[in-house]
Amino acid sequence: MGTSFGRGGATTFQQDLQHADCIVIQGSNMAECHPVGFQWVMEAKARGAKVIHVDPRFTRTSALADLHVPLRAGTDIAFLGGIVNYVLRNDKDFREYVVAYTNGPMVVSEDFRDTEDLDGVFSGLDPDTRSYDNESWQYAGTEVRAASGKGDQEYEERTGGGSTVTDAARGESHGSGGAAIPEGEPERDETLTHPRCVFQVLKRHYARYTPEMVERICGVPQDIFRQVCELVTDNSGRERTTAFAYAVGWTQHTTGVQYIRAASVLQSLLGNIGRPGGGILALRGHASIQGSTDIPTLFNLLPGYIPMRHAHRQETLDSFVAAEAAHKGYWGNMRSYLVSLLKAYWGAAATEENEFCFDYLPRLTGSHSTYETVMAQLDGICKGYFLIGENPTVGSADAKMQRLGMAELDWLVVRDFSLIESATWWKDGPEIETGEMRTEDIGTEVFFLPAAAHTEKDGTFTNTQRLLQWHHQAVQPPGEARSDLWFAYHLGRIVREKLAASTDEMDRPVLDLTWDYPTRGQIAEPAAEAVLAEINGHDAQGEPLASYEQLKDDGSTSCGCWIYCGVYADGVNQAARRRPGREQDWVANEWGWAWPANRRILYNRASADPDGKPWSERKALVWWDEEKGLWSGHDIPDFKADRSPHHRPPPDATGPDALSGTDAFVMQADGKAWLYVPSGLTDGPLPTHYEPQDSPYPNLLYGRQRNPVRQLLPPHPDNRYQPSGTEPGAEVFPYVATTYRLTEHHTAGGMSRWQPYLAELQPEFFCEVSPELAAERGLEHTGWATIVSARGVIEARVLVTDRMPPLTVHGRRLHQVGLPYHWGPNGYSTGDAANELLHMSLDPNTHIQETKAFAVDIRAGRRPRGPAAPELVRAYRTRAGIDEHTGTEL
Repeated sequence: MGTSFGRGGATTFQQDLQHADCIVIQGSNMAECHPVGFQWVMEAKARGAKVIHVDPRFTRTSALADLHVPLRAGTDIAFLGGIVNYVLRNDKDFREYVVAYTNGPMVVSEDFRDTEDLDGVFSGLDPDTRSYDNESWQYAGTEVRAASGKGDQEYEERTGGGSTVTDAARGESHGSGGAAIPEGEPERDETLTHPRCVFQVLKRHYARYTPEMVERICGVPQDIFRQVCELVTDNSGRERTTAFAYAVGWTQHTTGVQYIRAASVLQSLLGNIGRPGGGILALRGHASIQGSTDIPTLFNLLPGYIPMRHAHRQETLDSFVAAEAAHKGYWGNMRSYLVSLLKAYWGAAATEENEFCFDYLPRLTGSHSTYETVMAQLDGICKGYFLIGENPTVGSADAKMQRLGMAELDWLVVRDFSLIESATWWKDGPEIETGEMRTEDIGTEVFFLPAAAHTEKDGTFTNTQRLLQWHHQAVQPPGEARSDLWFAYHLGRIVREKLAASTDEMDRPVLDLTWDYPTRGQIAEPAAEAVLAEINGHDAQGEPLASYEQLKDDGSTSCGCWIYCGVYADGVNQAARRRPGREQDWVANEWGWAWPANRRILYNRASADPDGKPWSERKALVWWDEEKGLWSGHDIPDFKADRSPHHRPPPDATGPDALSGTDAFVMQADGKAWLYVPSGLTDGPLPTHYEPQDSPYPNLLYGRQRNPVRQLLPPHPDNRYQPSGTEPGAEVFPYVATTYRLTEHHTAGGMSRWQPYLAELQPEFFCEVSPELAAERGLEHTGWATIVSARGVIEARVLVTDRMPPLTVHGRRLHQVGLPYHWGPNGYSTGDAANELLHMSLDPNTHIQETKAFAVDIRAGRRPRGPAAPELVRAYRTRAGIDEHTGTEL
């Protein structure tokens, strides 16, 4: 969504779902995994909205929907592309919205070639590097360079100096959005008839995504698919809006980013972005998942989605900004955001003379995702590892590889509530049982430190709708359990004390840090509210800032995360506000605080027509008040409040000043929603259907089976890929498996499998299979099944259920296997880990694993024990003809 609209966060908020006329939940089991937010889906249904659930399984969400659409896992782009084709073929788009607020009228370079021209790839593919050169994807008449995408390769061209790092991942900076258009204006055709305008390119790209093709690829009958198309389009337009909600069922694929892009294309064509009851709601897990990307635990981003700097030898603050900032839109102010961040980090030590300590920032030499880190452990490069709120030996793909990597470490620190599997694998992990590892041979020194729960500390959660909510400490943490804030602060304090006498310049970034926070109590807990105030920022006089509009690039302001600026406005903790809903309107902007600037619906300028009038009174949100010369309405305008709809900037304007009065997408350099992405993604400007890495079926649309630029990890004997489609050996793994979450357990189980009540509710790992598959493979309800892939073998109790309906795909019967992924061998409720089966083939933009669609075999009975378990996996590999080259084809 960052590449499509300019920000990576949800475009709307959960309470606004009540105003939708149709809600499509896809890639999520919202009723069970986000039950608090699901109440607003039920509110919408009570008001007459239609609810559609698209999912391989029939779940509690399906039971409450008007229509459940079972489809083959891993085929959502074909499904969504089919709806896009229906919209374009039947003139169901919201034409005025498309012309005014999207890049549909932009004319694409005559050098661009689509997947329709090149049988499944776009122009610019380099087969040797497995990457795209996006030069031919640009608009005619100008050149687009994104703040994400391939900025590292283009560094020298964009800055006129320095050197490049070609092995550096940049596509995952999608949250940054933004694009630079250095010269001229793109050629436009507002009639949308030019053969190379984006609108016509879309038409050609999706022309073969017909109901017939959707049925053959996805297994969705044509009559059901047409019903979905009609419900979505009939409930979109000037008077009505449709909302989409998704979760990791979309993101965890080798084309996961393009899944979300497909929804963005559809919602933009239908005019559903920025409007009440519309938008795309990214259901971002629980608690502070959104916050962990805003103020990131991600290797490639700085707070507020500023890209991490790369190891360019001659890079300066000015050249970094020149390379990464946009000419137009709010990313044009990146220097102010970055300098204010540097002042928050290094305070008085950050001066104009030393470029505000810009050189203190670490530099990337490539991708450092969790999976590259595993390979670095195995190669002896990564010597130490902190695990904080993570249980990779259960929760990450190819869990065996995680354990093998940690066995090569010098030291490992695990902070958690309980002795999770990632703390004890060295003595009781699966490889100890099979004899593949021996405790006495493992040199890793493991430290376990007990962690405090969220109820035992102050702080904020940033949830799925960008909403910061303050939570107060309820009880003291028991024993030696400590909060994450306590751990980080005191670790830093001790390191700084040990380095205090150092004269080594390498130690200055640590010694110059602003690291003075008030503490309280016997354990010297740092004041979380002081940290929030630092994140909010202050001016030269130390007064709290109220808006990121106040940030300066001269060092006079400090701000730890520019998108959070305003959360401590007036010296008041805005995240702690709790004004009851009955005392305010439905936007409820006095409950907590949402980034940015407490706006609840992003891009809400698009809720009004180009003249500033609501598209309809029924869907009014913000509007231009000519008499006052201001934008008014229910929400805070996502726009300069005094900018007239008729404003046109002077030709030399830059940054926010270059936005016109109709540029609704203020983070984009052209002010438009991107139906087509000229730069910013590593795997193509338009969503395209590819089969998952391991699939029993060939790609019916193209000769290209898999995403050609998917990220493959270096060959390793325990990360083998499988043959797919018509390749010899694919029949050895004939079934599609998908993983999912249960209400009673949480992620890798560290918070739930140690709770007796939750363990009683879901006591054992199980697999869901249809009665037909049970009969085919001799599986008995509540009996045992063994599930095998090229990576591992697990066992599960059998749940025979109609919730996993078989589908007809490519003219033959397909059975799917459902696997909840919460289990491991520790705790009250135990079982094998589903992620033992997964490969490490990743989305090239985000480095996210493909957990939601992979091929397996299933058979009756319990799995082998001891050395016989890996021997069974080897036997399957032999039958399928698997070696280090299998599945690595372009």
